[in-house]
Amino acid sequence: MEKRSIEMIELELAMLVRRLTSMTTYKKIGNLDRAAYLLLHQIAFYGSAGVKALADEFHLDISTVSRQVAALEQKAYIVRVPDPVDGRAFSLQITDLGSEVLEENRLARQDTIGKLLHAWSEEEGAALGQLLQKFNASFEEES
Repeated sequence: MEKRSIEMIELELAMLVRRLTSMTTYKKIGNLDRAAYLLLHQIAFYGSAGVKALADEFHLDISTVSRQVAALEQKAYIVRVPDPVDGRAFSLQITDLGSEVLEENRLARQDTIGKLLHAWSEEEGAALGQLLQKFNASFEEES
């Protein structure tokens, strides 16, 4: 890829991150922060998981995920389920309340994105989604 393309992508990504941070910090889309949203989504869609598996999935320290999990437990969005084989281990499962909150936030986020893309064609939206998916997959290749 040419340097000019990389320069444009770098700048546009920096602007996107700044705008997303501003939008989620000041305009509050839903009541879940990004970390909570992604953890709940992971558990809801891929099944129960342990802290280490979640840390590996998101390329975070176990201590970071443990703090995030503790906050979700405190709000009763997830529960610890003991491992039947290893009594010291546990997995995390989403609660009914956690599922409800996740769905509310998912719909609020999608509504906001839909409003931002109202003038885009279906083809443009699909292309953006596919390119973002490909870009995110690039991070897995680098790990």
